[in-house]
Amino acid sequence: MLKTTFKGKITAAIFGCEGLELSKAEVAFFAAKKPLGFILFKRNIDTPEQVKALVSALKAAAGHPHVLILIDQEGGRVQRLKAPHWPTYPAAATFGDVTESVFEHRELVRLGARLMAHDLAALGINVDCVPVLDVPQPNAHDIIGDRAYGDTAEAVATMGRAACEGLLAGGVLPVIKHIPGHGRALADSHHDLPVVKAKRDELDTTDFYPFAVNADMPLAMTAHVVYAAIDRRNPATTSKKVIKVIREDIGFDGLLMCDDLSMGALKGTFAHRTKSSLRAGCDVVLHCNGNMDEMQQVAAATPVLKGKALERAMSAVARLKHIVEPLDVNAARTRLSVALRRKVATVREDYEGYADPTVYQVG
Repeated sequence: MLKTTFKGKITAAIFGCEGLELSKAEVAFFAAKKPLGFILFKRNIDTPEQVKALVSALKAAAGHPHVLILIDQEGGRVQRLKAPHWPTYPAAATFGDVTESVFEHRELVRLGARLMAHDLAALGINVDCVPVLDVPQPNAHDIIGDRAYGDTAEAVATMGRAACEGLLAGGVLPVIKHIPGHGRALADSHHDLPVVKAKRDELDTTDFYPFAVNADMPLAMTAHVVYAAIDRRNPATTSKKVIKVIREDIGFDGLLMCDDLSMGALKGTFAHRTKSSLRAGCDVVLHCNGNMDEMQQVAAATPVLKGKALERAMSAVARLKHIVEPLDVNAARTRLSVALRRKVATVREDYEGYADPTVYQVG
């Protein structure tokens, strides 16, 4: 367990890094601060050998045995690992386009997630920022769109759990996002602060429902969204009122991280953003862009993991399987590609590559 096997102090932060390998300055910074984990982006990825080396260097720099290595590998327009070195996966919505059976839909979502876990675990990546549990609403911004597993709260809840199960079976932790729901947002929180004006009962029965169904998952990421029915001033990330709803009404008691502190929805200095997130009830802060000056500001305002936050981190690490569920990778990839081939060529032109069974023959 984290508490007993590591006697040093872990900073309650997850950081990005700048390139394909660590600079001397990054190694020194990460060694001094010992963050809980790191997150990888396109700028950090070239070949499997390079990614493995970078992951090893990050773990060594952090200096504790339970470093979380995160990535956004959703499928569709959000996947950091791409061809030719890795298989291409469909957007979450595509699974529902190829079958009318809720049972097969669930099977395919779980299978896709299990295969993603296989890809990630081979690189030493142990956390995938999946599933998106946001329920898209008419006229909302398309930042969620086909990243959602369906257009009803029930479908998103069911398929989101299937994705979580597939990842966990392959030794990778899922992150339910963007809690308590980004589906009604009229703006992209990467650039602006969305304000949702729906009534509380609407939020409970639609937006919050998938998160309540999946509240037993180990990790969650907040939404930089204002929910006026709960807190008219602050987005979930910095709102004590909203995080109280997440903890008490939705029932999530896992490790809660904020979405990226460098996103345009948040204002103020990085110290202010960091302190506001932690004071509101986030356990861990996330800073993604690898900018050293910004990371230093975040680190200076971030405490070490302790108390309930440390316990939640311990519980999350304990969910990592050391012996994963057996998987015939080639058979699984063929099964997935055959299913996707049914309608994918006519449903979304951008996804025609998913219909090629050879895509899924990568070991």
